[in-house]
Amino acid sequence: MAIEIIGTGKAVPPRRVSNDDLAARIDTSDEWIRSHTGIGSRHIADEHTSCSDLALEASKNALAMVAGFSGENREERDRASAKAAKSIDIIILGTTTPDFFGCPSTACIVQDKIGADRAGAMDIVAGCTGFVYGLETAAGLLNISKERKRALIIGSETLSKITDWNDRGTCVLFGDGAGAAVIEKTTAPSEGQQRRGLIRSMICSDGSGSESLLFRRGGSRNPFKAGETLEKGIVVEMNGQEVYNFAVKAVTDTVAALMEAEGITADDIAWIIPHQANARIVQAARKRLKIPEEKFFLNIEEYANTSAATIPIALDELNRNGQLKKGDMIMTVGFGAGLTYGGNIIIW
Repeated sequence: MAIEIIGTGKAVPPRRVSNDDLAARIDTSDEWIRSHTGIGSRHIADEHTSCSDLALEASKNALAMVAGFSGENREERDRASAKAAKSIDIIILGTTTPDFFGCPSTACIVQDKIGADRAGAMDIVAGCTGFVYGLETAAGLLNISKERKRALIIGSETLSKITDWNDRGTCVLFGDGAGAAVIEKTTAPSEGQQRRGLIRSMICSDGSGSESLLFRRGGSRNPFKAGETLEKGIVVEMNGQEVYNFAVKAVTDTVAALMEAEGITADDIAWIIPHQANARIVQAARKRLKIPEEKFFLNIEEYANTSAATIPIALDELNRNGQLKKGDMIMTVGFGAGLTYGGNIIIW
């Protein structure tokens, strides 16, 4: 039995904010942002768009692919996705920007909106590693039950809602978006020369770095108090140097460990799809690993850091652009708040 990806989808807000747009409101420049991060633009949701809205669109696109729809008509797409949604047994959504604090889960909101009336649903809080964690969790839930066959894994973020737009050290980094993938338990072999699907995962954490990247206010550790006046809402706080150091090591260690465990080299891998918080992180890890630049798929220049959505957005772009071929070995690598890190090896 194999766990294969049978559909992918993405959704990004139509509003595109360039570096020059940011430079018009804060003390920065296109040259500085590009040279320090590799980012050229980001897509920003409007005030009425939430995490579940983007997750819904990405999910519909992935489900429509499962149903065999490939056109542009949205009504036809919605009919196709609604049909495929009836076959989903599990929905797992990775996010740091849920619709609501604590409950209900954003996954449950998506479950209702797509009409997946037989599916269990839950959120995963693993920062930018959310899709990596979600893929392995969903695969495990499919494998332990004869009745479950399909799962929908989503990474969705509206990071613009929790960004301090007066902090030039962080506001240039983030964007909004969602990506989704449908996986299915199939009769394809999971071992040998003809193996397919998810063949290995690595999920790790280092809670000693929990304060390197966090939302400090609003939880049970530091709740709001009656009558309290705040100068700003809940915003992300980050120690950039600590996160950078952790991320480079996390990417390097994850890629090396997965290759060693599977007995492969970089030559065996068609694509490495990393989480993209900063292009310099990927470049530094790549040099340490001595892996050619063309093995890494990067789209940070267009979307910036979309946290848990980064990997599934990139996966969908590769898939729809025809850059993934049957039998290709691909590797995902994530790292993020928690601190968390990990990766997956998938045979397309």
